[in-house]
Amino acid sequence: MSSRDRSSRRGGGDRSGFSGSRRGGGSSRGGYSGGPGGRGSLKGKQPGERLRKPRWDLSKLLPFQKNFYREHPNVERRTTQEADDYRNHYEITIRGPNIPKPVANFEEGCFPDYVMEAVRLQQYQHPTAIQAQSWPIALGGRDLVGIAQTGSGKTLAYILPAIVHINHQPPLQRGDGPIALVLAPTRELAQQIQQVAIDFGHTSRVRNTCVFGGAPKGPQIRDLERGAEICVATPGRLIDFLEAGVTNLRRCTYLVLDEADRMLDMGFEPQIRKILEQIRPDRQTLMWSATWPKEVRALAEDFLKEYVQINIGALQLCANHNITQIIDVCEEQEKENKLFSY
Repeated sequence: MSSRDRSSRRGGGDRSGFSGSRRGGGSSRGGYSGGPGGRGSLKGKQPGERLRKPRWDLSKLLPFQKNFYREHPNVERRTTQEADDYRNHYEITIRGPNIPKPVANFEEGCFPDYVMEAVRLQQYQHPTAIQAQSWPIALGGRDLVGIAQTGSGKTLAYILPAIVHINHQPPLQRGDGPIALVLAPTRELAQQIQQVAIDFGHTSRVRNTCVFGGAPKGPQIRDLERGAEICVATPGRLIDFLEAGVTNLRRCTYLVLDEADRMLDMGFEPQIRKILEQIRPDRQTLMWSATWPKEVRALAEDFLKEYVQINIGALQLCANHNITQIIDVCEEQEKENKLFSY
């Protein structure tokens, strides 16, 4: 059966695979009781306190496919020394068993036609270092930790495999939550990630939504109720919706933690742990970070299984030298003209 023939694949039924009822808001079809007074009773309580940790029964979970990587003949012919030379040139260091060779271009990634069509429309020429090494690992269904500077192309490193992953799963049914969940620390980053999902997901009709605080809940609730295969979310707003029964994570099989170090710095660790408890334990998890402090290592050890670690450049936080920063000290009335001149 073709992975693109999504309408003919089976769906529906109870795919939860865990015991215990959903709490805190009734049905997933609009049971949210938010609004100005909807959260008043939660004052002084911990984030996610109303969420019950599921007792997962792996024998009852619906099996899902997550290994889609087929090595391109050019990559297969590449010697181990040539692969090591590529990694050395781009300062790629790796740790873990059975590391696949990096790909040198999009064609070697063996992406389906619907992904390559989006790549051509966006006029991307070559993958970045983090993309070249992470795609074979992510497409292979393995857990991954990627450490690279901001601006190194991490978003596309996990969005393209997410699209392939989604197109190999049964289609969403009424009441289903997302298949791919991306957690991000800020609304600005979440919106940037969503734009990449829009740019590269429209050729395969992969729907997405962006869930973050500081914006009206209504449109976000409607997106979740209509069904979105990709949900990009900040932890706090997602916890609100999970507690209220607006959505669930029973269908989530592809999890991304973006800028994990920043999320921990901002105090999101309790929310992250609560959210991850709601996702089936045999999911695929990808964690991305600019640095590798002990707190991020602890999170990876707790929630990732036999993961591969990829590092681009130094482990310490530093500026990305591919980004030009221009500082111009000027008077207030000069700012607008100077901004338009750059």
